[in-house]
Amino acid sequence: MSFEADLLVWLPNLRRYARALTGDPAWADDLVQDTLERALNRTRLWRPGSNLRAWLLTILRNLFIDQLRARHEFTVDDATAPWQSAAMPATETDGLALRDVQRALYRLPVEQREVLLLIGLEELSYQEAATVLGVPIGTVMSRVARGRKHLRALLSEDSAKQAALKVVQHVS
Repeated sequence: MSFEADLLVWLPNLRRYARALTGDPAWADDLVQDTLERALNRTRLWRPGSNLRAWLLTILRNLFIDQLRARHEFTVDDATAPWQSAAMPATETDGLALRDVQRALYRLPVEQREVLLLIGLEELSYQEAATVLGVPIGTVMSRVARGRKHLRALLSEDSAKQAALKVVQHVS
């Protein structure tokens, strides 16, 4: 297979990860396009026999971070944020649960969000995630633990707020 054909194999994974990182399909598509362009322009930096997927995810992540810095990342409660208007799944309950998880995920620090997405969504091993992120495996393990704990706390906090709103609405 050619290098270009190998890139195409990983295109669905890049799109999925970019969409999960950004929460915005248009931004994600631009990010994937920029990733492929950079990979093609820097073919000389690719070491044949090494993990192409990890190399591409690293490029995508670095571009994402650069773009976040340029955009000054929007606030969590921004009504125009892409995850506020994301399409709902089949049932309303599933949709609400997904929206809650999605909102909580975007409230995490970027370091925790990206490691949870690499391991949970992209199913990378801790070692592969460490390679993509350019950090020791212990840092990945720590970020995963902190991210999961933080996500649980955010979801519990949101559930408590929703329960209180229901009580207030019921009493009114």
